[in-house]
Amino acid sequence: MYLVSRPRPLTDEKMQAIPYKEGVSFPSGYLHLLRQLGEGTYRGWMNVHFPDAEVLKPFTEYGIWEHDEDSPITQQQIAECIAIGTTVDGDFLAIHPQTEQLLWLPRHDEQVKALTLQERELEDEESYAMVLDEIYRLVYENDQEGAIYYQPWSNAQSHLFLRLPPEKGHLSLEQLSAICRVNFPADLIVENEYTCLLFYQEMGGYIRFNYAYGQEVALFYDQESQQIRTVMEQWLLSKGCERYAEHTS
Repeated sequence: MYLVSRPRPLTDEKMQAIPYKEGVSFPSGYLHLLRQLGEGTYRGWMNVHFPDAEVLKPFTEYGIWEHDEDSPITQQQIAECIAIGTTVDGDFLAIHPQTEQLLWLPRHDEQVKALTLQERELEDEESYAMVLDEIYRLVYENDQEGAIYYQPWSNAQSHLFLRLPPEKGHLSLEQLSAICRVNFPADLIVENEYTCLLFYQEMGGYIRFNYAYGQEVALFYDQESQQIRTVMEQWLLSKGCERYAEHTS
């Protein structure tokens, strides 16, 4: 599994603060991943975070999901769930102490799903990666395509947005990304019809070409890698890009 930036393992003190409840059983490799790599985002899809016993409590009042005889939990039991992940679309991955089930609480669907996973003997970060891939197949009924990568969260991560104006004679984003990977061979490439991500360990991040939007180029980098970030930025500016805005996350 490719690491976008250096791991940010959770401390023993933080791990000891995990909200255990009677009957709680975390998925294979989940705790090991937190201990070894820290919280982060898997394949640009699932945010793997510290167990949260509070975030779902307000949802008992919202009436987002239907609860009938086929539902794995009641509306009141939502407050007892421990969230262990959220997707970039706002879906929740959670466990419930009494049912001992892994639950999928979708943002854009009315049914809570119980997920039955294959049992795994290994307890490592690769094991949890396989768990997440299996969850993706169960929920979306197809395999997630592209490279397997994990982006640990860090306060040292920054991002810079550039814009490639749609002016006559300018390169398209697709052409620009193709030239970029020739001039700066990437450690990992993830590309589809909507986007292209070029990952660089030296930068502790990646360059994103937003094909769907047609103009946006974004650099995600570690603050300790200012020199290589500056080189990348100056090269993009020389190809017709313009500065837009810079933020620190």
